[in-house]
Amino acid sequence: MTNSGYTTLAGVRRLTGPSVAGMSWRDRGPGLMALVAAAFTLAQLLVVRPRMGLGWDETVYVSQISAHAPAAYFSAPRARGTSFLVAPVTSWSSSTALLRLYLAVLSGASLFLALRSWSGLLPARVLALGGALFASLWVTLFYGPQAMPNYWVAVGALAAVGCFLRAHADTADRAAVWGVGVSVAVMTLMRPTDAVWTTAPLLFLLIFPPRWRRLPVLLALVGGLAVGWAQWTAEAYESYGGLLRRLSEGSRIQGGLGWSIAIGDQLRSLGGRTLCRPCSGPLPNPSITAWWFVLPLLAALAVVIAFRARRPAPPSRTVVPVVCAVTAAFPYLFLIGYAAPRFLLPAYALLAIPVADALFHLVTAPDGRWRPVTASLVALGLAGHLAVQYTVLHRTVDRTTADRHAWSRTAAELHRLGVRPPCLLAGYESVPIAFYTGCSSAATDGSNENSTAGDIARIAGRMPAAYLDTVAGRLPSYAHDWSAHSFDGVHIYVAPTAAGGGPG
Repeated sequence: MTNSGYTTLAGVRRLTGPSVAGMSWRDRGPGLMALVAAAFTLAQLLVVRPRMGLGWDETVYVSQISAHAPAAYFSAPRARGTSFLVAPVTSWSSSTALLRLYLAVLSGASLFLALRSWSGLLPARVLALGGALFASLWVTLFYGPQAMPNYWVAVGALAAVGCFLRAHADTADRAAVWGVGVSVAVMTLMRPTDAVWTTAPLLFLLIFPPRWRRLPVLLALVGGLAVGWAQWTAEAYESYGGLLRRLSEGSRIQGGLGWSIAIGDQLRSLGGRTLCRPCSGPLPNPSITAWWFVLPLLAALAVVIAFRARRPAPPSRTVVPVVCAVTAAFPYLFLIGYAAPRFLLPAYALLAIPVADALFHLVTAPDGRWRPVTASLVALGLAGHLAVQYTVLHRTVDRTTADRHAWSRTAAELHRLGVRPPCLLAGYESVPIAFYTGCSSAATDGSNENSTAGDIARIAGRMPAAYLDTVAGRLPSYAHDWSAHSFDGVHIYVAPTAAGGGPG
């Protein structure tokens, strides 16, 4: 058996795969995965652009630990993980380009580590292709270098499931046990509720089926959940009136969680709508949404193949990530009344590995030889898919960059009108524009409600303040005597305390 890919009798348990140029796929594994991760980082820097301004949610997370602006109101559903992640840069620098570079490199490195956590479970070429499929989605590339939590939940989920399966296969693999705990902790610090939905199948396996019970893995998983939930719960009692109050407020801000089929909303968002709320209008061109329908079909095919083959990899290595992907996606498809493509990133990451496995089974015969016709069709489909993803990404980046440059121009105009730090903004898009201006933001209603009209009036009496709106003359009581200005489609009302804020 020395020439067949097995080295010793103990090596019968480790299928290394066919040798290519004197090196097995398993030996080439780290290099293949590193190549995918490096290409992912490079694509972010070239296409998403390091100088693209910060988005609304980004300004909230970044402002919590920022040298540039006061902390924005931190609403109930949010978690601190993203702020901790960007703190090494934002605590001393206000450079958006530096932050994008840091996150692009970090996201590439995290993708590599997540893929490495699957080493030994599936052939290296499957893992590399799965990583490439996930990394080439426009939504993955768009959010990889952004200060948002969803990508990090996704790679945390991918790593957690890989480490979980390794720990089940080898009870002596302590690194896998630690990997479960660390990966779940990352997920929970980013989005506590998402971590629960994603790891629910793993908890079920660790508690009920006797052959899956592993106390060290269970402790690691529960410990990882506890890390994020402990911080989030402590903050709930400190700032939101308790855990139940925070959960209730989070549900209210998200429109009230309950049965609400959002599949159509998710389809509309695939055309590049970063937030579909309210989600109306026609569906995107079928060429844009086709991959979304093919994805579950390929995942189902992977499950069928796994049960029929059973060797060398047990079916669980396909079934577990697919089930975790289903539970991760469920609340965003059936329990929420709006959509954002980033919500499903964890599901896409978990499905990428089984889908890659299914594609290799389609293009290769049982003896390992390529099927030319099938391989050509799959290659053409993937090429078309990549072209569509790039087109959507390019348009989304252009539109997003233009919107964020508009915020920057408004901030410059506010500075010209005398609204400079320390200052206060209220009204239309006050949260991101306040960050760009270096001000605090205030709202008397909505999901960012953190003040009252009386409080804003008192603050405006002692520091520069402004109210923004897109409709002229629609003023709150405290701004009736503020000077009126118009800039770039935004009506600006400046309090008399601001230099230059004289009669309109």
